[in-house]
Amino acid sequence: MTYSPLLLSLRAASIATLITFVSGIYIAFLTTKLRRLKGLVDGFLTLPLVLPPTVVGFFLLVFLGKNSVIGKFLIQYDKSIVFSSSATIIASAVVSFPLMYRTVRGAFENIDRNMIYVARTLGLREHTILLKVMLPNSFSSIMAGTILAFARALGEFGATIMLAGNIPGKTQTMAVAVYSAVQAGNRILAYKWVAVMVVISFVSIILMNSLEGSRFQKLGKGVD
Repeated sequence: MTYSPLLLSLRAASIATLITFVSGIYIAFLTTKLRRLKGLVDGFLTLPLVLPPTVVGFFLLVFLGKNSVIGKFLIQYDKSIVFSSSATIIASAVVSFPLMYRTVRGAFENIDRNMIYVARTLGLREHTILLKVMLPNSFSSIMAGTILAFARALGEFGATIMLAGNIPGKTQTMAVAVYSAVQAGNRILAYKWVAVMVVISFVSIILMNSLEGSRFQKLGKGVD
């Protein structure tokens, strides 16, 4: 049993989570400020959450494949996203982004608006309000969203195999390794990778629940 799928999965999920952490927070902040077309924008950003992963992978192939504008541009420099390690990161980031975005947006919308109004009255700029008011009051929800996004990125399969393929030591993540092991009839290897993924996912759920529990305890103290 080689550990390359584990290392590749952890690398892709970690970088993808970092991307979704920054982009999810900022885009959620911008979305809460929208007056028009908010539902349309929110629907577009949430779409990867409801679409089958293979469909998401198909769209990624269309936008990033060799026949796309981006693909033709990269070919000039002898580079390609398809079937590369970068593809595993992109696929993981796209499918996990909606979880981070929705969690943070919900947390931002539940903040007491009076706090934001007071901050504006004091002359604070919107980005300063984000850093000093919104983020501190949404910390536990943001961390829960981060853990959820990481777990989703770690288990990504459909979009990954469409865009990155199944190249051992390069793009074969744990989810893809399970698929390969089953296809090869190696159930023992499949069980091992499944066990690893179940343990990591279970730990992620425990961490997320503990963060949610601490948030409710703080809310309870605030009410008291």
